[in-house]
Amino acid sequence: MSHLASLPPEILHHILEWLSPEELVLLRRVSRLFYAYIKGNWSLHRAVYTRNFDTPPKADLEWENELQDLVKLAAAHHLGFVSSAVDRLLKNASSQGHTVENSYTHCASRNAEFVAELFEDRRNQEAFLQRSSLFARVRNAHRDAGPEPCGETSQAAERQQSAKLHCLYGKPILNVGRLRSTRTYPFAVSKVYDLREYTPLTKWGPFMEDTSTRVDWEKVEAIMVVLGYNISARRVTKLFSDTWDSPFSGSWPKSYMPSPKADLQPLDAEDPYGVTGTWYRIVCFLDYNDFFNFNFPVRENAWDGAPRPPLNVGEETRLIIMRTHITSIEAPGPEDNQDMPVVNFVGVSRSLDDSWDDNANSDLRGKVRLTKEGEVRWTTISIFHGEERWRSEGVQVGGIRSARGVIGNWFDKDYDPHGPAGPTAFWKASDSEGTANTVHDLLTNDFLLTYSTVAYLDDSDPEAEMDYEDDEDDEDMDDLSDAEPISNELAGLLMDAQLDVADIMQQAEQT
Repeated sequence: MSHLASLPPEILHHILEWLSPEELVLLRRVSRLFYAYIKGNWSLHRAVYTRNFDTPPKADLEWENELQDLVKLAAAHHLGFVSSAVDRLLKNASSQGHTVENSYTHCASRNAEFVAELFEDRRNQEAFLQRSSLFARVRNAHRDAGPEPCGETSQAAERQQSAKLHCLYGKPILNVGRLRSTRTYPFAVSKVYDLREYTPLTKWGPFMEDTSTRVDWEKVEAIMVVLGYNISARRVTKLFSDTWDSPFSGSWPKSYMPSPKADLQPLDAEDPYGVTGTWYRIVCFLDYNDFFNFNFPVRENAWDGAPRPPLNVGEETRLIIMRTHITSIEAPGPEDNQDMPVVNFVGVSRSLDDSWDDNANSDLRGKVRLTKEGEVRWTTISIFHGEERWRSEGVQVGGIRSARGVIGNWFDKDYDPHGPAGPTAFWKASDSEGTANTVHDLLTNDFLLTYSTVAYLDDSDPEAEMDYEDDEDDEDMDDLSDAEPISNELAGLLMDAQLDVADIMQQAEQT
């Protein structure tokens, strides 16, 4: 060992840069010579970091501290540290130049892959992703769902940290407990459809009730669970598996892979958010009688100041295609982050489900901006026959140009205190916007048939594949699903359709 330590520094550097972060941290403890060489050696720490993780967008990292934190992360038990380390690692993620296997829009990232591997362990999921108020309510209502992680009630900051981790994780946790037989969905529904959450202070969106537009991650988490449940109920999870079934995929800035042949306008080059293009959207809503009875019960004082009871009456779901393009870019306002402009856009939306549903087919306008907190805020307004009807507020999970997309609330454009309101999300499919009918024609011919085949394989229990399972049986039960042979094929068909969107739309424009 003494011979190795006595090598010239440049040779020793080339040897040690092949170590893993864990090995480099341990090597410092072997001898004073190694400690003296490694301690403060930013060049060596940078080499080890970039060999094992993504090259970060910013080159001024504290390389030694970052590596030490990543080593601690694998064995950490403190939610605050884990939340901070994961958040920082994802913000420092960058593309490997290709997409993940199940997507044409989600860039591959070593950082995201590293974090996803950490959370494959269900104990880590329970310890760090299930500490919000949502899971506390589930545990209190169903004692078999397990004790409070760490044996104590989480504070408000920890609940937000856990909810944000769950949102970045991106795969909604629909079942908890030893047998995964306890559902989170009814409790998430009771939060998402509670009109008391929609106030001027929250901008009627997923924000804190203090006018700051700081993201309320517990609201975003509840919305994600509700939408994830309904996507599962429609049997289309595998069609959108990159966004709804792949942990940490697309949950970092600039994780969306630009379309190779997109014909973008000059104004798009000035847009930091990547607004122009084609987007998938999901909107869910309750029957208004259910919605009204839930929010205005006969004995209102029974629930005053307390969460409303869990609700499981069923929802309607609409899957929609949006086409958007930029109209103008302006300076940020006094309530916005001054580092980024405000981008205005217009567009149209078309339903994939019921062409006769006027609420799904509309014109659009909206704007994208950065909050003072640094989160990407999207506002959309749906327009029918020239009249505004619905508005939505959402936050882009993962940051600017993330492939994970936007999650938020829709509501009446006049902020009607009697509703209705509900959850929505949208994520990008292509940079190309196409013409008025091109996307509709493409989807009708190449996508809707496959979409309909899966969407209408109805199941009275969309979580049946996850209930009453032992840990090691998860994948086996999923493989035994009746719809599996079809959905495997459809995932590939959808990916092919996404790949060809730009080409087909350009051909249609030329003809």
